[in-house]
Parts: sequence; C-alpha cells; structure tokens
Amino acid sequence: MPMTKPLILILCTGNSCRSHLAEGILRAALGDAFNVQSAGSSPAGYVHPLTVQVMREIGLDISKHHSKHMNEFLAQPVETVITVCGNADQACPMFPGQTNRHHWGFYDPAKADGTDEAKLEVFRRVRDEIQRVFQAYAAGRLDAFQR
Repeated sequence: MPMTKPLILILCTGNSCRSHLAEGILRAALGDAFNVQSAGSSPAGYVHPLTVQVMREIGLDISKHHSKHMNEFLAQPVETVITVCGNADQACPMFPGQTNRHHWGFYDPAKADGTDEAKLEVFRRVRDEIQRVFQAYAAGRLDAFQR
C-alpha cells in the first residue's frame, strides 16, 4: 500500500459545476482508496448553488466544496487528470507524477436558461450523465486496485 493515496484531479474551466459534480460522485464511489479533488483553469470562485442542490438530491453533500485553481496542484504528484470540458482539456498542464489522463466532456449546466425548474432539469441531466460515466470509471479503478 502506498504511503499516500493516488490523487485524481478533475478539471473544468470555472470549477463551479461539472468538476464538483464529478468530484462528489467519484469520491463517494471510490471511498477512501483515492484522494479525489477538483479545480479549474479559470475558477469562478464559488460552487453553483444548483450543483449543491442536485447533489443533495442523490444523498451527497458537497456544501463544503470550494472553487480552486489547478495551479494549486502543480507541486503535488497527480496520478490521474480528468477533464470534463474542452477548455480545461486544452489548458491542462502536465502534473508531476501524472500517469493517466482522460477527457470526458459534459454540457455546462451553468449556461442553462429559462425558468428555475428548467435550469434545475439541466443540472439533473448533467449530474446523471456524470454519475453514469464516473461510477463506471470508479468500478474499473477499484477492480484494478484490489488485484
């Protein structure tokens, strides 16, 4: 067993919606075996309130999450980088010790317009898409980790 948990860093541009959805879902799916964090290439400085709300609907509390810049992780060994938007994929540097990189793009729910209920539906749809992808990824990582 390594002394430190492998760090999985999830990146998007603003670090206010998609990366926090993915961080919360992946952290819950992986348990204590990995250190899951999220950050942005141009952080918004807050976590979108609808992100917190739709996560609470599936039993995950991310109300303590905060928006971070990806540069905060440049001095740490990052085992895996996962980008969840095209801008972050293009802006992503190589991190020390990085051995894996994945890009899974998702629509930015912060761009949704219309009524509050219409916006909430977009946040739920993106959350559900992220949940499907990241739970499948977690199952594969845990399977490989336990061998």
